[in-house]
Amino acid sequence: MKDILIMILASFGAIFILSSSIGLLRKPDVYLRISVTAKASTLGIGLMLTSAALYFNDYSVTTRIVAIILFVFLTISIGGHLLARAAYFTKTPIWKGTKVDDLAGQYDEVTHELYSEKHNSSIKPEKDTSI
Repeated sequence: MKDILIMILASFGAIFILSSSIGLLRKPDVYLRISVTAKASTLGIGLMLTSAALYFNDYSVTTRIVAIILFVFLTISIGGHLLARAAYFTKTPIWKGTKVDDLAGQYDEVTHELYSEKHNSSIKPEKDTSI
């Protein structure tokens, strides 16, 4: 029974990593590529490492794998966010099928500070966000 669970987790992990690779090739712009790669690969790596923890069934290996999973979850999500933000600041074109640009007119061009009504930021939105 344990072997079947390990096989299922590893197979689903491989499928998610494969879908991440396919999404990287098929998505039309950098923002969608970052999104699909970060989400699918994070889940795929988590499932693969979980299957490894079940396979080895050792406390020291399991604690290391849990630490690696937490590290991967944190770094991939933060890294994906920073890559998308850098792409937005360098004015990387958005796919023509994108309906709304929520950040249009919300950033100061010089300081890159985001306008926020909650914190009474001095930056005011300049234009309508619909494309």
